[in-house]
Amino acid sequence: MREIDLIVVHCSATPEGKHFSTETIRDWHVNGNGWSDIGYHYVVELDGKVRAGRPVQRAGAHVKGHNRSSIGVCYVGGMTEDMKFSKDTRNDAQLESLEQLLFELKVKYPNSIIKGHNDFSNKACPSFDVKEAYCWINENV
Repeated sequence: MREIDLIVVHCSATPEGKHFSTETIRDWHVNGNGWSDIGYHYVVELDGKVRAGRPVQRAGAHVKGHNRSSIGVCYVGGMTEDMKFSKDTRNDAQLESLEQLLFELKVKYPNSIIKGHNDFSNKACPSFDVKEAYCWINENV
């Protein structure tokens, strides 16, 4: 098993309230980018369901320079409906599921730190401050 020291939260950079399935994102990554699989290990869909992406035992393709020892988690959304601006579009179901998933991952990988994609690149993704939102998990688990 890989040694995990980082859990990185992403958004799919899709319009607020519009459903995109994990399989659609996988298709973008495989057929659009030419990757072997979806880049994320987990996707939190619009209904709050957590879907498995790339197997955790395999390095992801989600944050340049940090894939080897990280887990990538993506929620569907992150943009305004008109796609002009980044926006924290997590709905109640996604908020609950994402928090639960991050808590469970932190328990399983206690030496890991939860951060956002924007902590590693000049991007808005995931459209909110992950360190602030989940500091209680990083500090208490």
